[in-house]
Amino acid sequence: MITLKILRRFLTLLSISTCFFASDYAQAQSSLHSFSLQQVTLLPGVFKNAQLTDKAYILALDPDRLLAPYLTEAGLKPKKKSYENWENTGLDGHIGGHYLSALSFMYASTHDAELNRRLDYMLAQLKRAQDKTGSGYLGGTPGGTAMWKDIVAGKIEADTFALNKKWVPLYNIHKLFAGLRDAYLIAGKSQAKNILVQLTDYIYGVSLKLTDEQIQTMLISEQGSLNEVFADVSVITGQDKYLQLAKRFSHKEILNPLIQGHDELNGLHANMQIPKAVGFQRISEVGGGADYGKAAQFFWETVVNNRSVVIGGNSVNEHFNPTGNFTKMITDIAGPETCNSYNMLKLTRHLFEKAGEVKYMDYYERTLYNHILSSQHPVHGGFVYYTSMRPRHYRVYSQPQVDMWCCVGSGMENHGKYGELIYSYQQKNIYVNLFIASRLNWAAQGLVLSQQTKFPDEETTRLSIDAVKPGRFDINIRYPRWVKAGKLQIKINGAKVPVNAQPGSYVKLNRLWKKGDEITVRLPMELSTEALPDSSHYVAFLNGPIVLAAKTDTTDLDNLIADGDQFGGYRARGKMYPLNEAPILASNQANLQNYLKPVAGKPQTFVAPELISPDKFKNLELIPFYKLHDARYMIYWHQGNLDNAETK
Repeated sequence: MITLKILRRFLTLLSISTCFFASDYAQAQSSLHSFSLQQVTLLPGVFKNAQLTDKAYILALDPDRLLAPYLTEAGLKPKKKSYENWENTGLDGHIGGHYLSALSFMYASTHDAELNRRLDYMLAQLKRAQDKTGSGYLGGTPGGTAMWKDIVAGKIEADTFALNKKWVPLYNIHKLFAGLRDAYLIAGKSQAKNILVQLTDYIYGVSLKLTDEQIQTMLISEQGSLNEVFADVSVITGQDKYLQLAKRFSHKEILNPLIQGHDELNGLHANMQIPKAVGFQRISEVGGGADYGKAAQFFWETVVNNRSVVIGGNSVNEHFNPTGNFTKMITDIAGPETCNSYNMLKLTRHLFEKAGEVKYMDYYERTLYNHILSSQHPVHGGFVYYTSMRPRHYRVYSQPQVDMWCCVGSGMENHGKYGELIYSYQQKNIYVNLFIASRLNWAAQGLVLSQQTKFPDEETTRLSIDAVKPGRFDINIRYPRWVKAGKLQIKINGAKVPVNAQPGSYVKLNRLWKKGDEITVRLPMELSTEALPDSSHYVAFLNGPIVLAAKTDTTDLDNLIADGDQFGGYRARGKMYPLNEAPILASNQANLQNYLKPVAGKPQTFVAPELISPDKFKNLELIPFYKLHDARYMIYWHQGNLDNAETK
């Protein structure tokens, strides 16, 4: 628990009876709480656009095709054939689980009746399949029922990507578990709870036949966040046995070093480990022990501070590279995986709600804009698997109705839940965490708060009180670390108020708020550079929290829209242009950002003709990466001559 640091004096501004407090962290006498997605509506802007694009992608999918693996495994005849790609080659049903979550998030966010109808239909058909098995088991893995019988009999053969010679069935069933949980907790579907508890009871029954050693052997295989869902079920039901199940399904080979503060992640498959840490944190939150939370906290710190690149993502070819050597991040085409950031944001949300520290929201914002928002095509909605950091390479987008990768499943979820952390609350006090156009309707407090902004194209946001119950309470405004000390400006009803808070804190505005009150916040964005974590000669540019990239060309974009290739379609197969032919920054000086000049009439657009070399590239425009699509690009630039650069 973090102690609130209160300024020694109250500040009074003229006739405005408003008190301002600065703190290094949000108030933490009790945890912060998120509003439900139903309470937050996105207003016109880039996030609303992305939400609508995702909604169209979701509605274009056929529920009967997604249900086919579950019905088939239960011995029922499906209405339609299953989708192909990953959905009929061993990971059958994993997208169906994601689809439940995606429907739940998008329905809660948009209140669309068709999404609700589809969710009810999916649950009804899944209940049919579960009832047919008669054991509580439900799953899409081909031969899954027989596999679990073998496991009960002690026949366990596990490796990283398989369990009993099946393609990560624990990971697969986790998507169903998570989808059922989200359908209940997010969308309020009681039928989902019944299916979920029966399925959890089935796995609990299996666990009673196994030793801890046997379960740990199973956990060599990818399992997603099964431990998190089991902890959630313990809260949903009030039964401790499910919390004990969550602890038994926590991978001790990963957990124990983290508890000791040891980073032993080099070379490990990144997205196998991140969900485990989400589960560790959840177990800690529901009373499973402080060591679990200690492990999750250390994991977050080392991944964010030592293993993440400028967009907030991590991993090369899905694996954690050595912390002191990011060479492959530049030379390889397979940069950060979108699923990794999807799960890192889950972990970040948990840690933020517990501690209220601004560092979590700074990371969340960075990753939300520069990785998550950028990973969806703004027109056809295809999702990105790998975001290449290699100079002059490009990204591949999934083909709707064809590609069924993991990042398609998590991608459908990502853009339906943008409202989850824009605002938080503690008792009757509000925290404004993100500067996203939106409206909060907090019926319990009679508060309707609208946020009008074009951030980051503009440096301001305006908050208006559209309705409020009489009474004094706090509105806390995040002071991001990317805004310099003394630069954040706030006005209430047009009158400037003093801000004594520092970057990395919240500005607390305490007042008897009334309908029509308006808060204007100016967030000056400054250009900066950020080197790769290994302090090599590669740097990236940012404007405030926004990563800037340059579109270089549109040549050799093979499989820009992916084909149905099962294990290669998501990799950008076009020609790898030699690194020694990429544009460079022709200066070894510090403060490279000073060379960037704004382009008139184009928000967040810059040129640096005196810095970028050779001449054919000198007029490249640097724009927000989330706006750059269908092209080769530069995020990381080599600084100085290429004598010590990779050339392949």
